[in-house]
Amino acid sequence: MFELTEEQRMLRDLVAKFVDQELMPLEPQVLAREASGGLVGLTEEENAPLLEKCRDLGLWGLDVPESYGGANLPNVALIAVNEEIGRTCVPFTFPPDSPNLHMLMAVADDEQKEKYLKPYVAGTAHSAIAISEPGAGADPAGMLTRATQEGGDWVLNGRKTWISRINKADFTIVMARTGDGRRHAGVTAFIVERDTPGLIIEREIRMLGGQRTYEVVFENCRVPARQILGELGQGFAPMQLRLIIRRLQMGAWCVGMAVRALALLTEQARNRSTFGARLADRQAIQWWVADIATRIHACRLMVFDAAAKQDAGRDVRTEASMIKVFATEMASDAIDHAMQAYGAMGMTKEMPLQLMATKVRTMRIYEGPSEVHRMSIARRILEQRN
Repeated sequence: MFELTEEQRMLRDLVAKFVDQELMPLEPQVLAREASGGLVGLTEEENAPLLEKCRDLGLWGLDVPESYGGANLPNVALIAVNEEIGRTCVPFTFPPDSPNLHMLMAVADDEQKEKYLKPYVAGTAHSAIAISEPGAGADPAGMLTRATQEGGDWVLNGRKTWISRINKADFTIVMARTGDGRRHAGVTAFIVERDTPGLIIEREIRMLGGQRTYEVVFENCRVPARQILGELGQGFAPMQLRLIIRRLQMGAWCVGMAVRALALLTEQARNRSTFGARLADRQAIQWWVADIATRIHACRLMVFDAAAKQDAGRDVRTEASMIKVFATEMASDAIDHAMQAYGAMGMTKEMPLQLMATKVRTMRIYEGPSEVHRMSIARRILEQRN
């Protein structure tokens, strides 16, 4: 049984109020921009007051250590926060974004914490991470980008793709191969600062739902040895930690999206009549409602279970993979049923459902496609000894 403490419930309620009062009113602008082919992201004019409100309400640095001015909340509390955020199609997360934060906290040395982690926590620096490559997107262990040592520097050469926010990042965590080992062995993380010679943003890639990612090239990109994040050749484990953090977030976001979809579906079912009967009185719709509610409940328990285990220091790689598959498919079905209940209106770009549908569709790919996670789950189970 997963029970939030009274303080954590108060935080969840505060976040729910923030979503309802600050983010939901921005949905029309976000939807209009996406419909016209623009970016889904918030403008500076929209984002600035939200960030200021976060500071005023204590919704900044929720999982940042107290020594850095944060609240140091456990993962269980963060799940409740991210579920509320998932209810809106407005793209906003409480700063700083957690996955890169946790990777830096796990392996950055004192100098790197001072130079990169502190500004990142304060909101004066932004980050990105470069993992995927053409031909090695779903299999990061197959990356070909290489770093070779020249004196006191390392020189990066290769190509990375599907990178979010690198166009605005002050520094990027770049995964590159530094050893002769295969698969996981010899992968190292480097911190590459913005405008470093040899770091070339080659193209912007337009994604579903107005999202943008980028492809970059490293051409003799020279970085000092002090820019190695963590241990040489040991970058895969902290990268996996970062991925797990994101996958649990995604599970909570999917619950939030499904909750919103179910609310819209039930509202429509109560108010719309066809052929002399309300949709709410039709068995097909009733079964949709029952199945969605059941799967939301199951997914919420899965995410809380994994968060509690992670708080206890346990390995949750398998649980994170299960959540990644189950949550994205559950939310996709919930949103699809809600769109179907609205008929033609559900197909318009005036409603948040279509934007949520494209968002969750991309979520079935990034941070590992469903097929790869199913392979990982099966492999671990089949390798277990009695």
